[in-house]
Parts: sequence; structure tokens; C-alpha cells
Amino acid sequence: MDGWRHPSVSVSLPEVHGSVAVPTGGFWRKMFAFAGPGYLVAVGYMDPGNWATDLAGGARFGYTLLSVILLSNLMAVQACRDHYSRPTTIVLWVLCEIAIAACDLAEVIGSAIALNLLFGLPMVWGVCLTSADVLIVLILQQYRFRYVEAIVVLLIIGIAGSFAIEMALSRPAIVDVLWGFLPRAEVVRNPEMLYIAVGILGATVMPHNLYLHSSIVQTRKYGDTPEGRREAIRFSGIDSTVALTSALFLNAAILIMAAATFHGSGHENVADISDVYMLLTPLLGTQLASTLFAVALLFSGQNATLTGTLAGQIVMEGFLNIRLRPWLRRLITRLLAIVPALITVVLYGERGTGSLIILSQVVLSLQLPFAVFPLVMFTGDRKKMGDLVAPRWMLALAWPVAVIIAVLNAYLLWQTFS
Repeated sequence: MDGWRHPSVSVSLPEVHGSVAVPTGGFWRKMFAFAGPGYLVAVGYMDPGNWATDLAGGARFGYTLLSVILLSNLMAVQACRDHYSRPTTIVLWVLCEIAIAACDLAEVIGSAIALNLLFGLPMVWGVCLTSADVLIVLILQQYRFRYVEAIVVLLIIGIAGSFAIEMALSRPAIVDVLWGFLPRAEVVRNPEMLYIAVGILGATVMPHNLYLHSSIVQTRKYGDTPEGRREAIRFSGIDSTVALTSALFLNAAILIMAAATFHGSGHENVADISDVYMLLTPLLGTQLASTLFAVALLFSGQNATLTGTLAGQIVMEGFLNIRLRPWLRRLITRLLAIVPALITVVLYGERGTGSLIILSQVVLSLQLPFAVFPLVMFTGDRKKMGDLVAPRWMLALAWPVAVIIAVLNAYLLWQTFS
């Protein structure tokens, strides 16, 4: 692999690089050792940004946009620094930071709303409290990176349990749900539906999650041989497939619950997460529905802000090769999210945050091509990847998907400004 400009390029997250031992022999023992990174990435597929777009899509358009969730789910920073010029790298870094800030805006506000609904905590204090994830990452990572992964998985289980009960209470029509997974041309023809659809795309395939995943898989101490790398790719692929499939069902469950509860009930235009919380109890006949909704929202917000903090560290190291002390680096990343979130809450209060969260997901989607195109290009470059280059059939699928994303984003911009 002689296609790298700087063969000795430094590793990402050096404090935990290769810190998780991989045992020899036994498929399940190795599978367990590699399990984890996929779930840190999967939390981005069920964060409060997804909630806002899925709730709006389900309430307004029923099960129609389930096909967008399915297609979205079926879709390497240091490589960018090595391949592109310094000005281009800086532009890509700025775009990625904007995406992280937009994502964190949704996650921080979502967590603050959950704290307000559950405990009556003022939104401003809730936003400040969500910054505690910096301390959580620092404390857990100081011992073992596996502890970070364990906390994330436990929170995912909590979200899954909450929505399993929500689904049972809302009693969706199974035939309509299955029909909703089939793509329809109406999604593209209807400007309002397309806006929500692109928001779902941005919320599901988050650009900085691509960088996060390529970094945290390197926490595994696999053999530095062609065979060891192939084995690492194999088990990481299984981990990602299982984790993202789980995220697909959780993401779809939010839209299905909204469609079954609000669509056709006179509440199709429910916009704010707070309104959803208030309406669930009278519509489903139990306070448990509202409480579980707020608990799951809190879990998803804290999960996503935790991984967003790691992503911020990774893009700063990868694009600019800036290495700061871990606490300072994460504090900077947190401030990039806390400051705009505080401004938003102070200016708009509790009302209107739903529209802002949806807008943040559209911003994510607009940045997505700048992460997807380099990723597909690098993985298909034999000079960089050697024998591990992506096969032609995979590239034949990846390039059209990348182009479709770019075309949809351009169409969304045209619809928005015209």
C-alpha cells in the first residue's frame, strides 16, 4: 500500500488505540471482542434528531416514509488529510464541525427537553447538565474503552425496551407498516414530504459517524498482517451489520408509533417533542406512554452526545493533526454544541425547538456528500487499500448511492429557496 503521502501518519485516539485485546481461536470469543464500535455509531441513528424527523414524518404522512428509513439504513478523516491539500482539508474540517454542531444541537436540546418533562428542570439548566458527558468519557476511557461501549449498549437496551412497550400500546396496523417500507414516487414529488425525507436521511446517515467508526474500530488489537486485517474487517462488518439493523428497527419504531398514534387523529401537525409527550397519555390511555417516551429521549440524547464528543476529537486530530490534552480537546468540542444550544433555548424557549431540530438534520444531510464521496473514493483506491480494496460490486452500489444523496440535497436546496 504505497498510495499514502505520509506513510507514518499518526493513529487516531492514541490513548486507546489497540487497547482491546483480541483472543486467539473461537469465533464467538473473537466476535465478542470486536463487538462494540458498531453500537457507538448506531446511536447516531436513534438520536433526538431522528425523533424529530420521524415523529413529524409519521404524524403527517403515516407510514409512507418508512421506505426512506430503510434505504437510509442500507447506505476516514486521516485519509483526507493525507490525500487532499491543506486548504481543502481545512474546508472539509469546517464542514464536519458544522455537522457535529448541528447534530449536537439536536441532541443537547433533546436531552434538555427530556429532563424538563421528567423532572421540571428549566431548559437552560438542562442544556448545561448535558455537558457532563465530557466527564463521563474521560473517567470511563481512563480505565477501559470497553466501559464506554458498555454504557452505550445499556442505554440502547433501555431505549429498545421503552419503544417495545410504546409499540404495544399504539397497536399499529401491520399491513400498513409493511406497505410503508416500499418506496414511492410521492416522496420526491411532494416538497413537504421530501423535506422531512431528506431530514431523515441526514439524521440517519450522519457524516461524522463515518469518521467515528473508522477510528474506534482501531481500538482492537488485531494482528498487523494481511490475515489479521481481513479478520478485523470481517468481524467489524458483522458488528456493524447487527448494530445498524437494531438501529433500523428502533428508528422505524419511532415513526410507526407516531403514525399509529397521531396520523388520522387530528394531531397530524404535532411539531414539538413536548407536545408529543403531552398527547401520548390521553391518546394511548396511560401515563406510562409519556414517561417511557421521555426516558427513552433522555437515554438517546446522552448516548448521542457522548459519541459526538468522541467524533469531535477524531475530526480535529484527523483533519488538522492538532493534538491537545484529552480534557481540553473534549471541552472545546462540547462548547461548540453547548453555546448554540443555549442561544437557541434562550431565544426560543421550549416552543419551536422541534422545527429547529428538523432543520439541524437537514444541515447534516447537506454536509453528507463531503464525507461520503471521499470515503467511497479512498476505499476503492488500490494504491491506498492494497488487497483490502473494496470489490467492484460494492463500488457499483456505493457510487450511485453517493450521487443520489448529492442530487437529493441539491433538489432540497432548490425547493427550499425557490
